[in-house]
Order: sequence, then C-alpha cells, then structure tokens
Amino acid sequence: MSTTVGLISLGCAKNLIDSEVMMGHLAEAGMSLTSEAELADVIIVNTCSFIDMAKQESIDAVFGAVNARTEDPDRARQKIIVAGCLSQRFAKDLPGIMPEVDAFIGLDQITKVAPIIENLLGKKPAPKEENSATEDPRDYVTLKPKYVPDYTTPRFRLTPEHFAYVKIAEGCNHTCTFCIIPKIRGMHRSRTQDSVVREVEALVKSGVKEINLISQDTTYFGMDKWEGQRPNPNSPVDSSRGESLSTLLREINKIEGDFWVRLLYTHPAHWSDELIQTIAECDKVAKYVDIPLQHISDRMLTAMKRKTNGDYIRDLLRRMRAGIPGLGIRTTFIVGFPGETEEDFEELLEFIREFRFERAGVFQYSKEEGTPAYKMTGQLHHATRKSRWGRAMAELQKIAAEVNQAQVGKKVRVLVEEQGVGRTEWDAPEIDGSVHVDESIPVGEFAEVTIGDWRGYDLVAAR
Repeated sequence: MSTTVGLISLGCAKNLIDSEVMMGHLAEAGMSLTSEAELADVIIVNTCSFIDMAKQESIDAVFGAVNARTEDPDRARQKIIVAGCLSQRFAKDLPGIMPEVDAFIGLDQITKVAPIIENLLGKKPAPKEENSATEDPRDYVTLKPKYVPDYTTPRFRLTPEHFAYVKIAEGCNHTCTFCIIPKIRGMHRSRTQDSVVREVEALVKSGVKEINLISQDTTYFGMDKWEGQRPNPNSPVDSSRGESLSTLLREINKIEGDFWVRLLYTHPAHWSDELIQTIAECDKVAKYVDIPLQHISDRMLTAMKRKTNGDYIRDLLRRMRAGIPGLGIRTTFIVGFPGETEEDFEELLEFIREFRFERAGVFQYSKEEGTPAYKMTGQLHHATRKSRWGRAMAELQKIAAEVNQAQVGKKVRVLVEEQGVGRTEWDAPEIDGSVHVDESIPVGEFAEVTIGDWRGYDLVAAR
C-alpha cells in the first residue's frame, strides 16, 4: 500500500513552488497525495517566516496538526514534517522547541523529501545531510541553501490549469535592513535562460495562459553569472555581458501560443532603459510591473539599505511610464520604520499622490529578530505605525477608486479565473483585484469585455 501524504502550504508563491516540487518528487516516488489530513500517513507543513504574522500562522499550523494527531486515535501513527522558511530560519532552535515534530527539512531538502519520509516510516534509511544545523536525528536542514530548480524538476502544480508560477532564481544578494530573506534563502543564484524557456514552453503547450515569473529579485536574473563574477547589486543592466531579464523576456516572447507573461518582485536598483524597451516591444509581456519601493525619503531608503534614493526612483518611474504605454505599476511601502519622522512620512504621502500607482499596498514595519533593523534606535510605538498605515491606505484607496472609475467604458482583455470572475493584465493572481464578467465565458480563456462599473477594488464588465 502506497504512503499517503497531506500538505499544508503557507506563504508566498515562491514557497508554493517549493510545495509543488515536493509533491512532484513524492508522486514520482509512487506516494499518494491527499487533501484530507485525517487520511494521511504524513503531514508536511511548508512554512513561512518572513514577518511575525507569517511566523505565527506557521506555528499555529504545526501545532494544529500536532493537536489533531493527539486528539484522534486513528492518527496516532501519523508523522509530521516541518519544511520551508521556518525550519531554515530557526534550524538550531526548532528541534528543542517542537519535540512533537518528526522531522525538520530545509530549502535544500525539498527534492529529498521522499527518502526522508521512507526513513520516518522505517522503510529505508535516509542519508544524513552534511553541515546540518544540529545533531538531532530529526534535523535535515543544511545551513547554507544552494538548491535552485530546473526545467527537469518533477513538479505537481497546485495552481489552476490556466496559470503557473515559474521561479527563475533563488536567494537574494541585497542586505535590506528590515529583511530576513537572504539569511533564510541564501545568495542569489539564477537558473539558465534555456532552463526557464524550456519550462515556459512546456507549460504553454499544456494549456497555461499566464506565466508569472518570480524570484526574490527578478531583475537580477542572470547578472550573478556575468563574467564568472557577481556584480554589485546596484550594477546597471547590460545584456551584452550575458543573460539578463531582458534577454529572457525576448526569448519567452518568441514562444508560440496565446499567453501572457507577468513580472513579479522586481528590485528598482536593477532597472534599465533596455528592460523598459523590452517590455514595451514584447507583445506577450503583460504591461504590469511589480516593483516594491518601500519608501521615498532618502533618510529611510538609506536606513533600509535599498541601494536607491528618491530622485533615482522618481526618474525611473517617469521613464517607465513614458517608455511603456498602458503600464500598470504595483508597489508596496513600509511605514513606521525605525527613525521615520512625520516629515519622512509626509514625503511618502505626497509621492503616492503624485505618482498614483495603479496597484499598491502598505505594510506596518515588523521588527524581525536577526535583521539589522531589529537593533536600531528610534523604534516607533505601535500606535504610530498603525496610524500611519491607516493614513497611507486612505490615500491609496482614494487613488484606486479614481483609477477604477477611469476604466469605465474601456475595452479590456481578461483571463477568466473562475466562473464569472476574470483578471486584466494589471491584476496578478491572489494579489490584485478582479473583473466580474458574464458567467458564460469559459474558465481559463481570454475574453474582450467592456467595463461598465466598479466596486471597491474590482471592476464590473458591462452586460
């Protein structure tokens, strides 16, 4: 009888791909997958720990599985594996904190999950990882992850048939003072352009209509391989030096089929006129850019170590708007960062009013242990952070309403997400708004609709 595995996948799309890779390897090993936790021999919780809220959600999910096993006699022999960012970030601590968990695996072990499970069930010994975080036999986490997927990697997709995420790189070379990701995911390591193109080709042939390119730093793709050296993270992009996001997009644009490709997680420091021109000229590249800016005040950008300043960001946005007709920009900001003054915050509000982003969000600063900002002086009171978040969100909501009102009467192309609901090229899955469309339009297909109204963040197609 085959082993049955259940999965709880938390966090971002990058984590979802790790879950898909684990499921692919389990299926290849002949194991069965189930969505009913009570039927599983093994439960894998693929965790996130980017900020405190995500960390708490992960801990709750782990102990939820532990408690369910304790309360149900039929699940007494069920094994629980904690995977992902929580395991990687707290590799030295979790075995002592969570004695109920049967195994901890890190980011480099997602392709080795099948033999680890066989070892847990007493079917086959699993080789112990070198440089594991502890001597605990349940610990399989290596401290410095090096894994990056390839087009040959087995994968069991967990997204709907019409869209997919493609991870083009892993890790990050930036040292943003608020962010723990480089310590969890390691240094930036790009896939080859050929590997990404082959994966996109296979997905398009299988019927996928939307490709979402993701990594911790999408605009740095290929640059870590230039001339065998890692360039400065603030280097200008020049494709004559090797593969880059621009060369990748142009190759993907040559793939036959009716689909669009979307860019997520681009860093402002690596944008160039070449990339702007590439997006403008490639008809299959969605005119949508996700570019987290975090702030506009020079003081805050310096304190955050964002490798940019306010003038650079304003100039880049103007060049993007001028160079890519019909562009929709998504961004995010952090308010309440240590040392942020009312003057800094007012500059951010004015920046938001001036550039009127089509899609935007705001986060309150989260004090994360292990980051440089954790020990900074000038930590703001939670009430101040919350107040500034509310004021910034009010500005963004006002702009969102005006942007949506301006869409009324326009014809737009939508990809139908589910019955009666579609997304424009300005709307990334699970992040942005949607368009209410006629329920007769088939799911997973493109359609041309005219916008007749709007509600909140969503548009309504005319009937």
